[in-house]
Amino acid sequence: MILKSIISGVLPLCLSSLPVYVKGQNMVVISPQDTPSSIISKAANVVPSLRQYLWQRQELTAFIHFGMNTFTNKEWGDGKDSPSLFCPTEIDAEQWVKTLRDAGFKSVILTCKHHDGFCLWPSAYTDYSVKSSPWKQGKGDVVREVSNACKKYGVGFGVYLSPWDRNSLLYGQGKAYNDYFIKQLEELLTQYGPVSEVWFDGANGEGPNGKKQKYDFVRWYKLIRKLQPQAVIAVMGPDVRWVGTETGRGRETEWSVVPKDNLDPTLIAKHSQQTELLPPEGDMVGDDIGSRSKILKAKVLAWYPAEIDVSIRPGWFYHKAEDNKVKSSKELTDIYFSSVGRNGVLLLNIPPNKEGRLSAEDVKSLKSFKENIDNIFKTNLLARYIDKNRVKAFKALKPSIDGRYETSSVLADNENKAKNKVLTYYLKSPITFNVCALQEDISKGQRVESFVVEARRVGGSWEKVAEGTTIGYKRLLRFNTVTAQEIRLVIKQTRGKVYLSEFGLYME
Repeated sequence: MILKSIISGVLPLCLSSLPVYVKGQNMVVISPQDTPSSIISKAANVVPSLRQYLWQRQELTAFIHFGMNTFTNKEWGDGKDSPSLFCPTEIDAEQWVKTLRDAGFKSVILTCKHHDGFCLWPSAYTDYSVKSSPWKQGKGDVVREVSNACKKYGVGFGVYLSPWDRNSLLYGQGKAYNDYFIKQLEELLTQYGPVSEVWFDGANGEGPNGKKQKYDFVRWYKLIRKLQPQAVIAVMGPDVRWVGTETGRGRETEWSVVPKDNLDPTLIAKHSQQTELLPPEGDMVGDDIGSRSKILKAKVLAWYPAEIDVSIRPGWFYHKAEDNKVKSSKELTDIYFSSVGRNGVLLLNIPPNKEGRLSAEDVKSLKSFKENIDNIFKTNLLARYIDKNRVKAFKALKPSIDGRYETSSVLADNENKAKNKVLTYYLKSPITFNVCALQEDISKGQRVESFVVEARRVGGSWEKVAEGTTIGYKRLLRFNTVTAQEIRLVIKQTRGKVYLSEFGLYME
């Protein structure tokens, strides 16, 4: 795996308000002389690279599965379907991208080539592509239309390129296929402008010769770093890991700092592209991948955050029979809480139909989902009703409720300074809430291991309303509705100083 610290490039979507990113280590070696205490300290100081940091700040990325399978009503094609079947009547990439941007998505990843090997661009290295289809008399280029739409609407553009190619006769022939693959990868990285994410899955079947292809991952990574250094490489890559299921749910305890010992592509490939929930395996798809017990046994620790993928429909490609099975806005909101709200980035698939548009059912659900999220998080009640006159240390608390991710309230390591583990917020009047949002400044690392949120009515006693383990970039918690005038956050266990970027209370 290629794991580097900080790059000079930035994502096309980078926020102009971001401060200059301070260089840090996104990988650290554990020596035989390290004590448990020094290992914990090292883990606390592992931080994301700039590309990882900007990627995490996006929160929402859209997947667009579109290709030969759209027209054959399949999920996995065998590479034998005629290019003449690819004949959309009205591809409207701008409708795709604008709809997704308006729904809050900051980046779009297109399946430029799925396992069937059919290319959505006129590749110079195969005839199995749009150039052999009747669409636009073979002069069309879906990849270009999507990348142009992303530029127009200020959305990041990502590419999915399946390593498995069921059409290529070279597949299974070792270097010959890897040479072919890297030429296609180079086309995508050089002909369509900035790329924010490159997505490789783990599907790896047999070629025409009955042999499985051995992928040259390191060579691919080097090319991406050379041509698109700002792009994160996801799933079968060193920057972003697959969470382990395709349900839209992250772990209750989701660490971004994990043992590099687990970054084994064969283990990821063994489980990706499955439809079932995965049992713990002791690797990157297990339930526990970053606890103290795990990192104390590690040889190397790396920042390796989770991307959490799910489709808005039962399938990944469009099927008319699923028009009445589109996930509702409520389901999408629940998924947001269990993905972004569990220290991950949500990768939501929305497949265009045979005409080449996002279907009305999908668009309606996305629009309502955006309205739900905006309504829930419109007003931070904690910030709105804070009583500045009663907070002795208001200056220290203010950064945690100012709505700016780049500022933080700092809590000392509670293992050494227990008196500093509590932040108390007094309010001007009682507030009613049932949602809590917490964020750490991940540019300083991920450190919180356990916390409790407590509330108290005037004259009453403190009551626990929510608790959790990790926070990371963002932690969202729902609970029964509470009315209180005093709130406190108790950090029970940490891996050093805590940089609390945001603390919010909301009413859903």
